[in-house]
Amino acid sequence: MLPTLLPIRSENSPGGVSPAALKILLVHNSYQQPGGEDVVFEQERQLLERQGNRIITYTRSNRELKSLSALDRLVAVGNLVSAGNSKREIARILRTERPDLVHVHNTFMMISPSIYEACQDAQIPVVQTLHNYRLFCPAMFCFRDGHICEECREHNLLHGVWHGCYRNSLSATAAVALMLQVHRSRGTWTEAISGYIALTEFSRNKFIEAGLPAQKVHTKPNFVDPDPGERNASGKYALFAGRLSPEKGVSTLVAAWKKLTAEVPLLIVGDGPMRQELEAEVAKSDLRQVAFLGRLGASETRAAMKEAAFLIVPSVWYEGFPMVIAEGFASGVPVLGSRLGSIQEVVTNGRTGIHFTAGNPSDLAEKVDWAWNHPSELRSMGREARLEYENRYTAERNYSLLTDIYARVLRQNALSVRPCIH
Repeated sequence: MLPTLLPIRSENSPGGVSPAALKILLVHNSYQQPGGEDVVFEQERQLLERQGNRIITYTRSNRELKSLSALDRLVAVGNLVSAGNSKREIARILRTERPDLVHVHNTFMMISPSIYEACQDAQIPVVQTLHNYRLFCPAMFCFRDGHICEECREHNLLHGVWHGCYRNSLSATAAVALMLQVHRSRGTWTEAISGYIALTEFSRNKFIEAGLPAQKVHTKPNFVDPDPGERNASGKYALFAGRLSPEKGVSTLVAAWKKLTAEVPLLIVGDGPMRQELEAEVAKSDLRQVAFLGRLGASETRAAMKEAAFLIVPSVWYEGFPMVIAEGFASGVPVLGSRLGSIQEVVTNGRTGIHFTAGNPSDLAEKVDWAWNHPSELRSMGREARLEYENRYTAERNYSLLTDIYARVLRQNALSVRPCIH
């Protein structure tokens, strides 16, 4: 029998249409350091529950590795391809709960892609969100030695192993590449997963180029909830909020501040492996207008954002979908972003922000000087940024997009498993 999935009328839903309630198993493997994927997983869980869907969760964390012995860690690396415990637990949940579908955010590294086999055996469709580029890049960033690298997509995974792209380790990269290749050979990515969610059209196209079936890859951005509300001031400083690591372009940011002609205060919110190096460079260059605030809570970060004249996203990798941009838009803050990948798509140059050449401190400094000296134009961009949030990145809009993807996947699955009648 076909599951109930046709839209039903609801006065409380966007456009008066809301899909019927579903039972959904959400699956997520968090990393050792909290990140944007964890935020998205929790936001979507809450959103789906608020709309009356029944949500079951299966979560694990790479923090589990800290409690393992050296031998157990070797076993865990072996489990990258197939973690039998996760597969058995998922199979048990599917038998007892019989969800309408499974939505996976991340399986790396404690869960493993073996759970897709359990879903396939149970004939329950799987939706997979593509938060990063791990399916064709062992390091997930498409970034190596300070530049974009797509050798693994354009050629084969041995290129990543040769360069030791994952954790600068040949052996660790080989383990991840083996997992990717085994499941590529088994058809896991093309057959066992019913639908994918790419966060931008840019990333969708990259995954299609990497071999995913175009008809299975849908586009849905992340969203900001609750709505922080639009700021009511022009802003007093420039703001960077994110992980202090090479791919985020923070070296470009600090180098740009040495070239400014205007005295522009800069607040840097976040932590990461480059913090000490960056603080030393700022002190050495006597950049007194630059302040490091460390990692702040979500409410504190959003408060800082509302006081910013503009947000800077200087990433030198493609990014998946930078949540910080959507959060800036929600607060009515324009974004100075790298002319690269998903950032170039999400930030409209001259309307919701300004593009600059990724990795180019001189170009960034020029754009910062212009922005600081044109407050009325910045205010106009801020209003446009807020409209962009209202049109594209609210919880209501996102729920409509998400459930439309679910409905399409469920319909296709129902047709594929429908028994033949002679």
